[in-house]
Amino acid sequence: MQSQYAAAANVPLIKSPALRVPPPVKLPPDIHPLPDSVTPYFVYPFTLESHVLALESSRRNTIAAHAVRREALLRARDDERQRRKREALRRVAPGFEENGAVLMPIRVKTDTNNTSNDTTGEQQPSAARSVDGATNGQGQVGTLDDLADQLARLNTQQYQPPRP
Repeated sequence: MQSQYAAAANVPLIKSPALRVPPPVKLPPDIHPLPDSVTPYFVYPFTLESHVLALESSRRNTIAAHAVRREALLRARDDERQRRKREALRRVAPGFEENGAVLMPIRVKTDTNNTSNDTTGEQQPSAARSVDGATNGQGQVGTLDDLADQLARLNTQQYQPPRP
């Protein structure tokens, strides 16, 4: 039986007439032929096994040491960042702890009404006020009155000429 494409088998499939089909490659007669079996060529050198395993274990140890060092560095950087943040917060609010209790102000017992600078001549103890600065019901001045008195004293000190 003849194929319907038998006539087209000898027609070159090149579009340009300037190009020709290359001639077939001719092999030299002394070429080495392939063996019947290639398994003798695939011999694994088991002498390298111990060397490869030793290198692999040292490589794993090195990678583990680098991972530990990297984790320590990251932890130290994070701790330093947290420490700086706490220091900045303590500069704003001394005694501040992020997870601590609510800070309660402690009044320092000092005489805020100095008699030499007092223009009214009245002297009122600041220890009679409660912690929040409100009056205790005995006619003592409140925090805003105390602040106004201190500002008035500063104002009078600023405009007084120096004493000879």
